[in-house]
This record gives sequence, structure tokens and C-alpha cells, in this order.
Amino acid sequence: MILNIFSRLIFFLILAGSITGCSRKKNTFLNRNWHAVTTEYNTLYNGNLGLERGKEELHQNYADNYWDLLPIERLQVDENIILPDSVRNQNFGYAEEKAVKAIQRHSMLIEGKERNPQIDEAYLLLGKARYYEQRFIPALEAFNYILRRYPASNNIIHARVWREKTHMRLDNNRLAVNNLKNVLKLKYLEEQDIADASATMAQAYINLRHLDSAITPLQQAAEFTRKKAEKGRYFYILGQLHNRLAETEAANKAFDEVIALNRKSPRVYMINAYVQKARNFDYAQGENYKLRELLEELEEDRENRPFLDKIYFQIGEYYNRIDSTDTAISYYKQSLRQPASDLYLKSINYEILANINFDRSNYTLASKYYDSTLTEMDPRLREFRTIKKKRDNLEDVIKYEGIAYKNDSILQLSQMTPAEQLDYFEDYTTGLRNKMEVDAATVPFNLPEINNQPAAGSARKFYFYSEARVQRGKQEFLNRWGERPLADNWRWAQVSFEQDNEVADNVGLSEEILDNDPRLDPNTYINKIPTEKSVLDTLIRDRDFAYYQLGVIYKENYGEYAMAKDKLETLVTNSSEERLILPAKYNLYELYETTGDHRKAEAMKQEILQEYPDSRYAAYIENPGKFSTQKNSPEVVYDSLYLKFEHQNFDEVITETNRYISEFNGDPIVPKLELLKAQASGRLLGLKAYKTALNYVALTYPQTAEGKKAQNTLNTTIPQLKDLKFNTDSLQKNYKLLYDFKLEDKEAALNLEKTIKEAIFEVGYGHLSVSVDVYNPEKLFLMVHGLENKKRALGFAELLAINEDYLVKKEPLVISSENYRIVQIKKNLDEFPEPIK
Repeated sequence: MILNIFSRLIFFLILAGSITGCSRKKNTFLNRNWHAVTTEYNTLYNGNLGLERGKEELHQNYADNYWDLLPIERLQVDENIILPDSVRNQNFGYAEEKAVKAIQRHSMLIEGKERNPQIDEAYLLLGKARYYEQRFIPALEAFNYILRRYPASNNIIHARVWREKTHMRLDNNRLAVNNLKNVLKLKYLEEQDIADASATMAQAYINLRHLDSAITPLQQAAEFTRKKAEKGRYFYILGQLHNRLAETEAANKAFDEVIALNRKSPRVYMINAYVQKARNFDYAQGENYKLRELLEELEEDRENRPFLDKIYFQIGEYYNRIDSTDTAISYYKQSLRQPASDLYLKSINYEILANINFDRSNYTLASKYYDSTLTEMDPRLREFRTIKKKRDNLEDVIKYEGIAYKNDSILQLSQMTPAEQLDYFEDYTTGLRNKMEVDAATVPFNLPEINNQPAAGSARKFYFYSEARVQRGKQEFLNRWGERPLADNWRWAQVSFEQDNEVADNVGLSEEILDNDPRLDPNTYINKIPTEKSVLDTLIRDRDFAYYQLGVIYKENYGEYAMAKDKLETLVTNSSEERLILPAKYNLYELYETTGDHRKAEAMKQEILQEYPDSRYAAYIENPGKFSTQKNSPEVVYDSLYLKFEHQNFDEVITETNRYISEFNGDPIVPKLELLKAQASGRLLGLKAYKTALNYVALTYPQTAEGKKAQNTLNTTIPQLKDLKFNTDSLQKNYKLLYDFKLEDKEAALNLEKTIKEAIFEVGYGHLSVSVDVYNPEKLFLMVHGLENKKRALGFAELLAINEDYLVKKEPLVISSENYRIVQIKKNLDEFPEPIK
């Protein structure tokens, strides 16, 4: 018993000694080493593991753009603001937590001096964790603390380099360069410190756009770094810099350094180095076969399979440069079919294919490739806006080509005799039938598995949706099992039947199904050919307009003069629509002059002058210098109409825009006239008419500024206006007096306007004003504006009524400015809560 008590006493004494011996306030050998060892091998060890996991995650999520200058460090700065006490990456948060724990629990700051040699490591970890977490100001504080408190630390160089990396992230590039120059002047620098400092300096120069100054430090970083992945990246960026400076030979030497590393560096650098060297190849030297052989070797190397998209793309570039465009197209498409190793390459492939088809005047296919390009491209890129604009400009071509092709086809069919129509569609349905039979015979049919899992590829087209495949399935079942009753254990049931006869009977089942398919009946299509004159006239009118628009677009937008002449000559030959013939002939006259066909130009000129001597086109041909100042020029006409719009002559504006739209057909002024007419319609007839007119402008002229403005108004403004309701709040400000007149009583309205203006002048109400506003085609308003509230409005109305000098007998409606706006927009005065007395 006494022995047990003594043992326990000894144990507690040892424990107490251990606890007091590990105090952070006593500068003893045991204390220093216990805290140092615990900091290094426990807290900091785990913190550094978290930091490495975070860096690995960053690198995995980071996608390099090898078509642009790579950054030195693979770190994507996230501009999104995060909430307080939250982190972007849990691993970096964990690393920071461990660094703080090491400082708080193991720092031995005694008599102004740190006795734990691992605390500077803790601050370094803290700064790095904050740096990668993109909290650069707190990171800078951590690095500065090391420099200030631990000048003799063996991490001092490391901390100085990291401080300048942080300065660079804060856009203090010049400060970073100056400080790094001082670092690199120091003696006894470790090679990795030289590499890190030089690489950071190179990035700072790149940020300052001093590319030539970045080359020397980056060369030094590549030579001194001990990390092969960094070496490959630095040499690759060095090659890119030389390319930017048009130093092709030096660039190729840098790319050769990347290639020489082979498996020691990530293979993606080597493949892209080959690609860059291929792009630098001089095709004029006459040894193009060497490049082709190199690219073929890369293609055949099994290790390069993850990068076949890049290799196929570069082979396509090779054939494109030597004008084997069709072969190039096939390789670009092969590149697209490969798994993507480069997020940016797909958009580049699509853009090249789009440009090839655009140059070949295959605009419809080009537009599809542009769509794919935009889908794969980051909308924030400047190139995105350029390509989108180019794609938008093709919208009208696609639209009118589709109308022209469709209407031409229908009209051609309508002009055939019934026998010719039958022959045509019999040929079509025969080909369609053969195709369906071949598809049914070649598409493999598999009965569903017992576990009901669909066969591969069935997600795209469930086989029961294909009648031919269903019949083939039935036939295969009969061939294998014969006719079986619907019963349990049908596989083992004893059934007597004549299999050959049954199979023979069922062979014709597929034929019967096909015979009853309306798609294979020529009359299905013949019955859809229009015969009514009104329908055919509409088709002809729409086709002719499409031909005219295409001619103008090809001429003005794309300089495709041959295609423009083809469309316009066809129009002039086949169309009888007078409004299109004259502008088409004038455009042909300009095309003949542009292409040097002076004989045809002179003939067309004489036609216009003889057949349309009073037209603006004839005036322009005779005296083009004065045309722009003539009173009937489109610009002058528009300005005149807009002035009438401002004076509220809406009915006149609508009538005259209709006339000028027909006269100026095909001129760029037409969409502006249409939008002006829509605005006049809205002011005169109300919201419903405005919406209808805007919809017409948006659909008819979608690629013009006016069409886009109309569509934007439909999307944003019209829904807001539609929801407007009268405000019955008595606290409204700014009221008006509304005197209602019929249109035929306009003279009376003008007389009352004169009387009220005299009253305003005599009583000194200079803040009031009077106007005559159009309400609709039958009614107008005399309005008194500027009354502060309803009480003041009623008082002024009473003054006008009782004053012997005025005696205005007509009673007004007192209405707020907000409600008057709704009345004019919706033309709903009858619904106003306070009717006119």
C-alpha cells in the first residue's frame, strides 16, 4: 500500500516536471528542443502536407492556353470576392491553420528574441498558404514579418523571393523587379533560389510588357532550376517570348531544349514544342517533306495518343499551307473527333473550318461552324466578339438563301405536269424505300436482356420507334423460335407448326408495312404542292425579295460580285415586281462598272435612263455628285419625316413612310423608316399597335441596328409598359389639366390654348406650360403642365372658369403626370377612375 502511494507520487512529480520543463517562457535546452521538434515534425509537417495537396489540386484544375503566352506560375487568380471566414481551398485553409497553431503554441519569444528556430518556417508556411489562397495582403504581412524579425534566418532569401511574388500579384511589378535585382546580387545563393527569383522577375517584366527584358532572367531560371517540370515550362515560355519578338531561330532552340527533356518533363510541353516548331517552319525552303515526316512520326508514336488532337490539327495546318485544303479539312475534323487535350483547340478548329467555308462562299455551313466556335470559346475573349459579329452578319444570308431555295423548289414542282410530278416522286420514294430496307437489314437487332438493360447505342434511338427494326426483330424471333403462344415456359412448350410456311407468311409482313407507309406514297408529296394562285404569288414575291436581298448582301457586305450578279440577273429576268426591278438594275449597273464589264454597264445605264427617267437612280447616274443634296435623297426624306414626328403629325408620318419604304426598297434607310413608323403607330394607336409594328421590324430586319433595337424594346420595355396601372395615391406630385377635344374641333383647342397662355402670363404662373397633344386619330388633348399637386390643379381650373377675363366653360380632367403617361401609352382614357365631366 505504501509502495503504491510512493509510485503515484513519483509519477505526478515527473509529469509536473515535464509540463513545467516545456514552458514557452523558459529559455532552456529542453524547452527549445521540445518545441522545435514538435513544431517541425508535427504541426508544420501536417501543414506542409496540406499545402502540397492544395497545390496539386490547383494544378489539376488549371488549364493552360498554349495558344497564348503561358504564365510562369500555374495559378489562376480568381477575381470573385469570398465571404469573411471562408476559404477557396480547404487544403490551404488547413495549412494556414497549422501555421497559426505552430506560432501560437510553440513560439518562444523571450527577451525580444525568438528561441524556437522553427517559427520562421511557420511564418513562411503561413505566407504561402495565404498566397495560394489569393489573400495577398495578409501573405505580404507574413513574409515581411520574417524579414523584419528573423534577419539571420536561413529562409531569408526564400522569404524575399516570395515577398516579391506577392508584390507582383498586387501589380507592383516595378517594385518586384528592383527588389529581385538586389536579391540576385547576393552571394552564396542556392541554385533554386536563383531560379525562383529569376522566374519571378521574368513574369514581372512580362506583366510590364517588356518581353525582351524577360528573356535573360527566364533563361537563367531554366538553367538553374532543379525541377524538371519547371525547366520544361520555362524553356517553352522562352520559346514563346522569342516568337513574339520574331526571333524564330532562338525560339526553335528553346523548343529543342523542351524536346530534349523528353520524359523528364510533362509530355504536354514536348508536344506543344513540336507544334510551335512546326508553326515556325519555313515553307519556302523547299524541304516541306521533312515537316510532313516529323508530324507523321508524332502521329504514329503510341505515347502521343493523348495529344492526337494537337497532332492532327498541325497536320491539317501543314496541308492548308501547301493549298491542299480538302486534305487539311479532313485532318481538322479528325482533330475534333479526338478526346480534347486542349480546351482552346476545339474553338480554333471550328473557326478555321468556318473561315474555309466562308472563303468558299458556303455561308450556311460557315455559320454552323461559327456557332460551334462560339460554343467552345470563352465569351470574355476579344476574339469572341469579333467572331460573333461575323456570325451575326451571316444571319440574313442564311435566311434568304433558305427562302430562295425552298420557294424555287416548290415553284419548280408546281410547274410540272401531273405525270412529271408522279415520275419525280416515284423516283424519290423508291430511293427512300431502298434506304429504309438497307437500314433495316444492316442495323443489328438485339432482344432486350433479361435485366432490361438497353443495348449500347439504344439511348439514341429506341428500336420500337423504327417500324422496320420492329419487323426485323419479329422475323428473327420467328426464324429462331417459330410461332409461340403467349404462355409461361414458352421456350419448352410443345408446339406443332409448319415453320417454313409460317416464316414465308411473315416475310411479307415487312413489305406490307412498307407499302402502307405514307412516306413511300408519291401522292403524299404531290398533294402538298400548292395550286392556289394566291399561294404561288406569295411564294414568287418572297423568293424575288430574297434574291434581291442576297444580291445586295453579296455585293455590299462580302464583295462576292459574281454571286451578286447571278442573283440580281435572275431576279431581273424572272421577276415582274416593279419595286425590285429598278433597284436591282441599278445594283447591276454598279456591279458591271466595278468588274470592268463596261458594255453591260452602258446597256443597263440606258435602260434605267429610258425606262425610269424620273427616278432617283436615274438622277444619281446622271449627276452622282448632287444626289446626296437632292430633296428626295433617303437621308433628307428621313430627317423631314422625323421632324414631322416631333411635331406629332403621326398620321402623316405613317402614310409617308409607307410610300418611301416602297420607293427606297433595298436602301439601308428602310429599317430606319420602319422603326420610325412603328414609333408613330405607337404614339397614335397605342401599345398594341406599337408592339405589332416593333415585332415586324425585329423579324424583318434582325441584323440591323433598328431590328436589334426593336427586339430589345419588345423584350424589356413592352412587358413593363403592359403591366402599367393607374396610380390612385392622393400624394402624387406633378399634375396636369386635360381638356378633351375631337379632332375636328382642333381650332377650338388652339383658341383655348391661346386663352390659357394669356392667363398664365397675367397671373404670373411662369412655371406652367400648355401644349396640344395628339391622343388618337379622332381625338386630341389640350394640356396644362407643371401643377404641383391636385389641389393646385383644381384651383387653377377654377380660376380659369370664374375669372371674367377667361370664363373657360369646358371642364378639365385633373390627372397626374404618371397617369397621363399611362393614358397616352395604352389609349385607355375611358378606364381612368375620374371620368371627364
